[in-house]
Amino acid sequence: MIRSMTGYAEMRFNHREFSAKISIRTLNHRFLDWNYRGASLGTVEEKLRNLCQQMLHRGRIEVLMDVNFFGAERWDIHINQDLLDRILSALNKAAHTQENVSFSLDSLLNIPHVVELRRKDFKKEDEEFLEKSFLRTLDRLIKERAREGREIKKQLRIHAQNIGILVNRIEKLAKRQPLLISEKLKERLKDLNRDNSFSENKLAEEASFLAQRYDVTEEIARLKSHVKYLKELLDSKAHEPVGKKLDFLAQELYREANTLNSKAQDIAVVRQCLALKSEVESVRQQVQNIE
Repeated sequence: MIRSMTGYAEMRFNHREFSAKISIRTLNHRFLDWNYRGASLGTVEEKLRNLCQQMLHRGRIEVLMDVNFFGAERWDIHINQDLLDRILSALNKAAHTQENVSFSLDSLLNIPHVVELRRKDFKKEDEEFLEKSFLRTLDRLIKERAREGREIKKQLRIHAQNIGILVNRIEKLAKRQPLLISEKLKERLKDLNRDNSFSENKLAEEASFLAQRYDVTEEIARLKSHVKYLKELLDSKAHEPVGKKLDFLAQELYREANTLNSKAQDIAVVRQCLALKSEVESVRQQVQNIE
């Protein structure tokens, strides 16, 4: 299953006693990271987090929920009487010692902890409504992540195809490397031994040693195997996420491409290796966004 880790969904819902606006944004993250902001939901928040864990596997989940009640009966007004009495007592003392002391009701109410507006707890039917509303928003988010995942899959298929073509080209060009190494070694020995003869056997031994050292057969075989597995993951019909597997596979592709480039002795091979590394780097970047 190819699904992006990034997405956004926002929906509004109306209950007979309140309205709710729910927005969910998801970003890249190695694990599932829950972040909630908005109205205090009590135990409902834990239920919403569990729902996310059941339907999403990776990503930073940012949830914002605004709840607006239509009537005043869902609110309680709490007055801290002890604190209010102490404030009024202090004001009375100030009025006896100083002139023109005045204190408006608005100023009094704005003092922290004097008056608190507390929302009554959600009823069971309220919680069920919020959970269903959240599920609808989450479903829209998942569809958005799936849509973006399909676009990423298209790009990855193109990169996988290009990588396969480049590896085949490198394989053909690499067959010339032993001959090129031998010719370079022969020219070098001639320069070092212009007035002296050199051993053809020694030349053959050195050429054989360097040919083995710069042999790219294993790297090409592993790259072909990795590309095959990449295509299998992209075409998989399984429901479990493959983002972590693709991330690991991209790292392996990059490692083999680097090794191949370091062993290249033919400028034509070097150029193809650079193109290969560019394609692999694109894969690395794309898979970072897959769940």
